[in-house]
Amino acid sequence: MLLSSYTGQALEAGIDEAGRGCLAGPVFAAAVILPPDFAPAYLNDSKQMTAKRREHMRGEVCREAIAWAVAEASPDEIASINIAQASYLAMHRAVAALPVVPTHLLVDGNRFKPYAGIEHTCMIGGDGRFRHIAAASVLAKTFRDERMRELAAEYPQYHWEQNAGYPTAQHRDAIRKHGPTEHHRIGFRLL
Repeated sequence: MLLSSYTGQALEAGIDEAGRGCLAGPVFAAAVILPPDFAPAYLNDSKQMTAKRREHMRGEVCREAIAWAVAEASPDEIASINIAQASYLAMHRAVAALPVVPTHLLVDGNRFKPYAGIEHTCMIGGDGRFRHIAAASVLAKTFRDERMRELAAEYPQYHWEQNAGYPTAQHRDAIRKHGPTEHHRIGFRLL
């Protein structure tokens, strides 16, 4: 059973990112504040859910959350400031986009760049322990996958609708054959 919060504060936000290890596309982050009684049976770390369950849960989270926001950092920003800093930038953008100000940020992982005026706690494996981080992982993943499907329509040879920009053999073969696009992350080892 996932926990509802770390601090017990009603406006604690869970934060997670998606796409950090990809070769192409933006990195996405989500911030979610959930009601304390929101406990759907299938909510979990997005990596542990099927695509169908993630999409269903995305709808539930978007309907039932006290507040939620999704943001991104572009491949150009990733190249300019590095993937870790771009992940923090996307997380900060998601927090800034929330319609209410959270009282605490519970961030999945072991590092975070402090957000001015709001205390935070980093939680390794938080997406498998806390509902609001799990919900953030679902939103970040599903919104990013949706973006990669849109980009796949423009660049079908890379099969981003299947690999979401991750370094699969198929994706690397396509880079070898067709070269990188403006959506590939310059500075990453593409081959």
